[in-house]
Amino acid sequence: MLVIRVASDGLEAVQKAEELQPDLILLDIGLPSLNGIEVARQIRKLSPKSKILFVSQESSAEMVQGALGTGAQGYVLKIDAGRELLEGVNAVLRGEQFVSGRFAGHDFTRASDAGASHSVRSNAVVEPLHQDIKITHHEVGFYSDDRRFLDDLTQFIGAALRAGNAAIVVSTESHRDSLLPRLQAYGLDVGAAIEQGRYIALDAADALPTFMLNGMPDPIRFMKVLGDLVATAAKTGKGEQARVAIFGEMCHLLWAQGNAGAAIEVEKLGNLLVKRYDVDILCGYVMKSFQHEPERHIYERICTEHSAVCSQWTGY
Repeated sequence: MLVIRVASDGLEAVQKAEELQPDLILLDIGLPSLNGIEVARQIRKLSPKSKILFVSQESSAEMVQGALGTGAQGYVLKIDAGRELLEGVNAVLRGEQFVSGRFAGHDFTRASDAGASHSVRSNAVVEPLHQDIKITHHEVGFYSDDRRFLDDLTQFIGAALRAGNAAIVVSTESHRDSLLPRLQAYGLDVGAAIEQGRYIALDAADALPTFMLNGMPDPIRFMKVLGDLVATAAKTGKGEQARVAIFGEMCHLLWAQGNAGAAIEVEKLGNLLVKRYDVDILCGYVMKSFQHEPERHIYERICTEHSAVCSQWTGY
């Protein structure tokens, strides 16, 4: 097998698939700029002979169904990739379907080239998802310095604005100030986006008191404050499928202040926000701002509340 290209985001993956027409594409779901589900749909049109094998940490049966519903031939969980990836690659290249053994007993429906469907036997029977389902994400990044943090933040917000979507940034003043010139260099007219209401920037420290009560987040206040903000931003997006991208540092501030329990509860409320509204959330933690070594068990609990984790911090 020969690796002919590695793509760093969804848009590049689509472009390179069209250009190179590869036999096999290993595809993640949590990709910048364009999620893997949409990437697979576009690749199926632009490079129909390419076989697609998803390799993702997304472990819900619904997500597997959504991935196979694009016409992909297989799905391997990253946690099992060490023992299953090669087997999955060989199976897909032989024209067979492959789904991680953890899903043994599930019945998944895979779209065929002709638009019909094939049943892929793989743990409770799930209803086939609609082909146009929107896959939303609640992701987290841990960073050892501001540069890498700002690189990912610029890409996340920049991709949303470039696509005609709305973006909400809830961060520290220094990070908001650093983000603006980076977005300008990204080729965006931030002033116009602000005027249109598509770019909303708030101070994380000022936002926390709007829903905190006795040191913990109040769910009703949280959903009211953030829900109203999302509803306002969503009206400004361009196109019928406009989305809202949210970046937040509020949980980082709570943990850095010693209130890790509140940070975890806010992350849980973020999951509710994702389910209720059509939003993508990226949470950022710059670990150098902690006065002491952060507790590992808190780090792990925060990771479990997210659909994807990007760690450029070497603390653990």
